[in-house]
Amino acid sequence: MTISLKINGALKEVDPAPGTPLLWVLREELAMTGTKFGCGVAACGACTVHIDGVAERSCQALAEDLEGSEITTIEAIGSSPAGAAVQKAWTELDVVQCGYCQSGQIMSAVKLLNDIANPTDQDIDDYMDGNACRCATYVRIRAAIHRAADIMEG
Repeated sequence: MTISLKINGALKEVDPAPGTPLLWVLREELAMTGTKFGCGVAACGACTVHIDGVAERSCQALAEDLEGSEITTIEAIGSSPAGAAVQKAWTELDVVQCGYCQSGQIMSAVKLLNDIANPTDQDIDDYMDGNACRCATYVRIRAAIHRAADIMEG
């Protein structure tokens, strides 16, 4: 069954098998490999995308349920003010170690800054909960989110 998905502002026609998670449509059908497969059970956050402005795990979001939704992936996140600020802060503070989890971390951080312009450490902990980093760059991630908030303030 062919469905239309609005991904990063563009309509994409896809034909996934019933029950196919958005993650696999992105990676396999659309060759958008910035969204990573981590655990497949929505526990690690590596596959985080925005669906209608909400940070969601794409490994558990069925493509067939998303027709009409606005989907934003890591490939387009830098075009938003919060996304650009987060990417700049991530680079300035050298957040990335292995980098595997970072697309999901960035997507969650952008959602946080879209909701709370000047987050506290507790806000950061709450929004970033469920985003696992095997390299344990959590201190740098928190610092980068605070830096991104400063960048956005101008």
